[in-house]
Amino acid sequence: MMSMHRRDALKNIIGITSCAAGASLIPGFANAAEEPGSWLLSPGERLAYARLDPAEVAAIAFRDDVKPNGCMYQVFHAVIEALRKSASPDADKFARIPTAMAVYGGAGVLGQGTICGNNNATGMLYNILSINGEAPSSLGKISAYYEQTPLPRNDTEFLQAVGYSIEAFNSEIVVQTEARSLLCHASLTRWSDASNIAIANKANRCTLLSASIAWRVTELLNMELAGEDTSSLPGDTAETSECLSCHTKANAFPTSVMAHMECDTCHGTN
Repeated sequence: MMSMHRRDALKNIIGITSCAAGASLIPGFANAAEEPGSWLLSPGERLAYARLDPAEVAAIAFRDDVKPNGCMYQVFHAVIEALRKSASPDADKFARIPTAMAVYGGAGVLGQGTICGNNNATGMLYNILSINGEAPSSLGKISAYYEQTPLPRNDTEFLQAVGYSIEAFNSEIVVQTEARSLLCHASLTRWSDASNIAIANKANRCTLLSASIAWRVTELLNMELAGEDTSSLPGDTAETSECLSCHTKANAFPTSVMAHMECDTCHGTN
Protein backbone atom coordinates (compact mmCIF):
# COMPACT_ATOMS: atom_id res chain seq x y z
CA MET A 1 0.00 0.00 0.00
CA MET A 2 1.45 3.36 -1.03
CA SER A 3 2.05 5.87 1.73
CA MET A 4 1.52 9.60 1.29
CA HIS A 5 4.27 11.90 2.46
CA ARG A 6 3.24 14.53 4.95
CA ARG A 7 4.27 17.35 2.58
CA ASP A 8 2.14 15.93 -0.24
CA ALA A 9 -0.81 15.57 2.08
CA LEU A 10 -0.52 19.19 3.17
CA LYS A 11 -0.38 20.30 -0.47
CA ASN A 12 -3.56 18.40 -1.21
CA ILE A 13 -5.34 19.81 1.84
CA ILE A 14 -4.28 23.37 0.99
CA GLY A 15 -5.40 22.90 -2.62
CA ILE A 16 -8.82 21.63 -1.60
CA THR A 17 -9.44 24.39 0.95
CA SER A 18 -8.24 27.05 -1.51
CA CYS A 19 -10.78 25.89 -4.09
CA ALA A 20 -13.52 25.89 -1.49
CA ALA A 21 -12.58 29.38 -0.33
CA GLY A 22 -12.47 30.61 -3.90
CA ALA A 23 -15.95 29.27 -4.55
CA SER A 24 -17.29 31.04 -1.47
CA LEU A 25 -15.66 34.34 -2.41
CA ILE A 26 -16.97 34.45 -5.97
CA PRO A 27 -20.76 35.05 -6.04
CA GLY A 28 -22.58 32.33 -7.88
CA PHE A 29 -19.39 30.28 -8.50
CA ALA A 30 -20.75 27.05 -7.06
CA ASN A 31 -24.19 27.51 -8.60
CA ALA A 32 -22.68 28.23 -12.01
CA ALA A 33 -20.74 25.00 -11.81
CA GLU A 34 -23.85 23.07 -10.85
CA GLU A 35 -26.05 24.79 -13.42
CA PRO A 36 -24.23 24.90 -16.75
CA GLY A 37 -27.48 25.83 -18.47
CA SER A 38 -28.08 28.96 -16.37
CA TRP A 39 -30.02 31.66 -18.23
CA LEU A 40 -28.21 34.58 -19.85
CA LEU A 41 -29.90 37.29 -21.93
CA SER A 42 -29.24 36.71 -25.63
CA PRO A 43 -29.19 39.33 -28.41
CA GLY A 44 -32.73 39.84 -29.66
CA GLU A 45 -34.32 38.18 -26.63
CA ARG A 46 -37.12 40.07 -24.91
CA LEU A 47 -38.63 39.73 -21.44
CA ALA A 48 -42.29 40.24 -20.60
CA TYR A 49 -43.21 43.59 -19.10
CA ALA A 50 -45.82 43.63 -16.33
CA ARG A 51 -47.77 46.63 -15.11
CA LEU A 52 -45.85 48.73 -12.58
CA ASP A 53 -46.71 51.66 -10.34
CA PRO A 54 -44.97 54.76 -11.76
CA ALA A 55 -44.72 56.32 -8.30
CA GLU A 56 -42.96 53.26 -6.91
CA VAL A 57 -40.54 53.14 -9.84
CA ALA A 58 -39.73 56.85 -9.44
CA ALA A 59 -39.17 56.31 -5.70
CA ILE A 60 -36.66 53.54 -6.45
CA ALA A 61 -34.86 55.82 -8.90
CA PHE A 62 -34.58 58.53 -6.24
CA ARG A 63 -33.51 56.21 -3.43
CA ASP A 64 -30.29 57.13 -1.61
CA ASP A 65 -28.53 53.90 -2.60
CA VAL A 66 -29.46 54.39 -6.27
CA LYS A 67 -28.91 58.11 -6.91
CA PRO A 68 -25.09 58.14 -6.56
CA ASN A 69 -24.72 55.72 -9.47
CA GLY A 70 -25.80 58.18 -12.14
CA CYS A 71 -28.80 58.98 -14.30
CA MET A 72 -28.66 55.95 -16.60
CA TYR A 73 -28.44 53.59 -13.64
CA GLN A 74 -31.30 55.36 -11.86
CA VAL A 75 -33.75 54.78 -14.70
CA PHE A 76 -32.58 51.35 -15.82
CA HIS A 77 -32.18 49.91 -12.33
CA ALA A 78 -35.50 51.31 -11.08
CA VAL A 79 -37.55 49.63 -13.80
CA ILE A 80 -35.64 46.35 -13.61
CA GLU A 81 -35.84 46.20 -9.81
CA ALA A 82 -39.59 46.77 -9.95
CA LEU A 83 -39.99 44.05 -12.60
CA ARG A 84 -38.06 41.61 -10.40
CA LYS A 85 -40.89 41.90 -7.87
CA SER A 86 -43.70 42.07 -10.43
CA ALA A 87 -46.20 39.59 -11.83
CA SER A 88 -44.09 39.18 -14.98
CA PRO A 89 -43.52 35.54 -15.96
CA ASP A 90 -39.90 36.61 -16.47
CA ALA A 91 -39.45 38.08 -12.98
CA ASP A 92 -36.73 35.54 -12.17
CA LYS A 93 -34.85 36.54 -15.32
CA PHE A 94 -35.10 40.23 -14.49
CA ALA A 95 -33.49 39.30 -11.16
CA ARG A 96 -30.44 38.05 -13.06
CA ILE A 97 -29.86 41.22 -15.08
CA PRO A 98 -26.78 43.05 -13.71
CA THR A 99 -28.05 46.62 -13.60
CA ALA A 100 -24.61 47.87 -12.56
CA MET A 101 -23.66 47.75 -16.23
CA ALA A 102 -25.72 50.93 -16.68
CA VAL A 103 -23.45 53.04 -14.50
CA TYR A 104 -21.30 53.94 -17.52
CA GLY A 105 -24.05 56.16 -18.94
CA GLY A 106 -23.89 58.74 -16.15
CA ALA A 107 -23.09 62.35 -17.11
CA GLY A 108 -23.47 61.64 -20.79
CA VAL A 109 -21.33 58.45 -20.89
CA LEU A 110 -18.65 58.58 -18.20
CA GLY A 111 -18.68 62.35 -18.01
CA GLN A 112 -18.42 63.03 -21.75
CA GLY A 113 -21.62 65.10 -21.86
CA THR A 114 -22.97 63.22 -24.88
CA ILE A 115 -26.31 61.36 -24.83
CA CYS A 116 -28.06 61.87 -21.51
CA GLY A 117 -28.18 58.69 -19.44
CA ASN A 118 -31.95 58.97 -19.13
CA ASN A 119 -32.31 58.44 -22.88
CA ASN A 120 -29.58 55.80 -22.93
CA ALA A 121 -31.37 53.85 -20.19
CA THR A 122 -34.70 54.10 -21.98
CA GLY A 123 -33.18 52.67 -25.13
CA MET A 124 -31.65 49.79 -23.19
CA LEU A 125 -34.99 49.01 -21.55
CA TYR A 126 -36.94 49.16 -24.80
CA ASN A 127 -34.40 46.84 -26.37
CA ILE A 128 -35.09 44.00 -23.92
CA LEU A 129 -38.76 44.44 -23.01
CA SER A 130 -41.77 42.78 -24.60
CA ILE A 131 -45.27 44.23 -24.49
CA ASN A 132 -47.84 41.54 -25.17
CA GLY A 133 -45.25 39.70 -27.24
CA GLU A 134 -44.14 42.74 -29.24
CA ALA A 135 -41.38 45.32 -28.92
CA PRO A 136 -42.51 48.57 -27.24
CA SER A 137 -43.28 51.29 -29.77
CA SER A 138 -43.24 54.45 -27.66
CA LEU A 139 -39.49 55.15 -27.49
CA GLY A 140 -39.87 58.26 -29.65
CA LYS A 141 -42.53 59.57 -27.26
CA ILE A 142 -40.12 59.31 -24.34
CA SER A 143 -37.48 61.17 -26.32
CA ALA A 144 -39.99 63.90 -27.17
CA TYR A 145 -41.06 64.10 -23.52
CA TYR A 146 -37.43 64.57 -22.46
CA GLU A 147 -36.79 67.26 -25.08
CA GLN A 148 -40.04 69.21 -24.97
CA THR A 149 -41.34 69.04 -21.38
CA PRO A 150 -40.33 71.45 -18.61
CA LEU A 151 -38.47 69.15 -16.18
CA PRO A 152 -37.81 67.95 -13.55
CA ARG A 153 -41.35 67.53 -12.31
CA ASN A 154 -42.31 69.55 -9.25
CA ASP A 155 -45.98 68.67 -8.82
CA THR A 156 -47.19 67.48 -5.42
CA GLU A 157 -47.90 63.90 -6.51
CA PHE A 158 -44.40 63.43 -7.85
CA LEU A 159 -42.54 65.17 -5.04
CA GLN A 160 -44.42 63.22 -2.38
CA ALA A 161 -43.66 59.95 -4.17
CA VAL A 162 -39.92 60.57 -4.18
CA GLY A 163 -39.77 62.33 -0.80
CA TYR A 164 -38.64 65.78 -1.89
CA SER A 165 -40.16 69.08 -0.82
CA ILE A 166 -41.26 71.98 -2.98
CA GLU A 167 -39.20 74.25 -0.72
CA ALA A 168 -36.05 72.27 -1.57
CA PHE A 169 -37.00 72.36 -5.23
CA ASN A 170 -37.40 76.12 -5.20
CA SER A 171 -34.01 76.66 -3.56
CA GLU A 172 -31.90 73.91 -5.16
CA ILE A 173 -33.39 73.48 -8.64
CA VAL A 174 -35.22 76.83 -8.92
CA VAL A 175 -36.76 76.31 -12.37
CA GLN A 176 -37.97 73.65 -14.77
CA THR A 177 -36.43 73.78 -18.23
CA GLU A 178 -36.93 72.16 -21.63
CA ALA A 179 -33.82 70.29 -22.78
CA ARG A 180 -34.53 70.80 -26.52
CA SER A 181 -31.94 68.08 -27.08
CA LEU A 182 -31.18 64.50 -26.06
CA LEU A 183 -27.64 65.51 -25.11
CA CYS A 184 -26.49 65.84 -21.52
CA HIS A 185 -24.48 69.04 -21.89
CA ALA A 186 -27.24 70.84 -23.79
CA SER A 187 -29.85 69.93 -21.20
CA LEU A 188 -27.63 71.02 -18.32
CA THR A 189 -26.59 74.27 -19.98
CA ARG A 190 -30.19 75.34 -20.51
CA TRP A 191 -31.00 74.64 -16.86
CA SER A 192 -27.87 76.36 -15.56
CA ASP A 193 -28.58 79.46 -17.66
CA ALA A 194 -32.19 79.64 -16.45
CA SER A 195 -31.49 78.93 -12.78
CA ASN A 196 -28.19 80.81 -12.49
CA ILE A 197 -26.81 77.78 -10.66
CA ALA A 198 -23.40 76.38 -11.55
CA ILE A 199 -23.48 73.01 -13.30
CA ALA A 200 -21.20 71.72 -10.55
CA ASN A 201 -24.28 71.92 -8.29
CA LYS A 202 -26.48 69.86 -10.59
CA ALA A 203 -26.88 66.78 -8.37
CA ASN A 204 -30.47 67.17 -7.19
CA ARG A 205 -31.63 68.59 -10.50
CA CYS A 206 -30.32 65.56 -12.38
CA THR A 207 -31.50 62.94 -9.88
CA LEU A 208 -34.99 64.44 -9.90
CA LEU A 209 -34.91 64.50 -13.70
CA SER A 210 -34.10 60.78 -13.74
CA ALA A 211 -36.94 60.02 -11.34
CA SER A 212 -39.24 62.03 -13.64
CA ILE A 213 -38.16 59.98 -16.66
CA ALA A 214 -38.49 56.70 -14.75
CA TRP A 215 -42.09 57.68 -13.94
CA ARG A 216 -42.86 58.59 -17.55
CA VAL A 217 -41.27 55.44 -19.00
CA THR A 218 -43.44 53.36 -16.69
CA GLU A 219 -46.56 55.32 -17.63
CA LEU A 220 -46.03 54.77 -21.35
CA LEU A 221 -45.19 51.09 -20.96
CA ASN A 222 -48.37 50.66 -18.91
CA MET A 223 -50.35 52.38 -21.65
CA GLU A 224 -48.94 50.04 -24.28
CA LEU A 225 -49.61 47.03 -22.09
CA ALA A 226 -53.24 48.11 -21.75
CA GLY A 227 -53.55 48.50 -25.52
CA GLU A 228 -53.92 52.27 -25.34
CA ASP A 229 -52.98 54.38 -28.36
CA THR A 230 -49.88 56.51 -27.79
CA SER A 231 -49.75 57.98 -31.30
CA SER A 232 -51.49 61.20 -30.23
CA LEU A 233 -48.82 61.97 -27.64
CA PRO A 234 -46.20 64.60 -28.56
CA GLY A 235 -43.52 63.29 -30.91
CA ASP A 236 -41.30 65.00 -33.48
CA THR A 237 -41.59 68.78 -33.52
CA ALA A 238 -42.96 70.52 -36.61
CA GLU A 239 -39.43 71.59 -37.56
CA THR A 240 -38.07 68.05 -37.21
CA SER A 241 -41.00 66.62 -39.17
CA GLU A 242 -40.28 69.08 -41.97
CA CYS A 243 -36.66 67.94 -42.07
CA LEU A 244 -37.70 64.29 -42.09
CA SER A 245 -39.90 64.86 -45.14
CA CYS A 246 -36.66 64.88 -47.16
CA HIS A 247 -34.14 63.20 -44.85
CA THR A 248 -35.37 59.62 -45.08
CA LYS A 249 -33.82 56.21 -45.51
CA ALA A 250 -35.15 56.14 -49.06
CA ASN A 251 -33.29 59.25 -50.20
CA ALA A 252 -29.77 58.74 -51.50
CA PHE A 253 -28.36 62.27 -51.52
CA PRO A 254 -25.12 62.46 -49.48
CA THR A 255 -26.41 64.43 -46.51
CA SER A 256 -29.62 62.47 -46.02
CA VAL A 257 -28.96 61.67 -42.37
CA MET A 258 -32.15 60.65 -40.60
CA ALA A 259 -32.56 61.36 -36.88
CA HIS A 260 -35.44 62.04 -34.54
CA MET A 261 -33.63 64.52 -32.31
CA GLU A 262 -34.79 68.13 -32.51
CA CYS A 263 -32.94 69.27 -35.64
CA ASP A 264 -33.30 73.03 -35.11
CA THR A 265 -31.54 73.01 -31.73
CA CYS A 266 -28.17 72.57 -33.44
CA HIS A 267 -28.87 73.24 -37.12
CA GLY A 268 -31.43 76.05 -37.06
CA THR A 269 -34.62 75.97 -39.10
CA ASN A 270 -33.07 76.52 -42.52
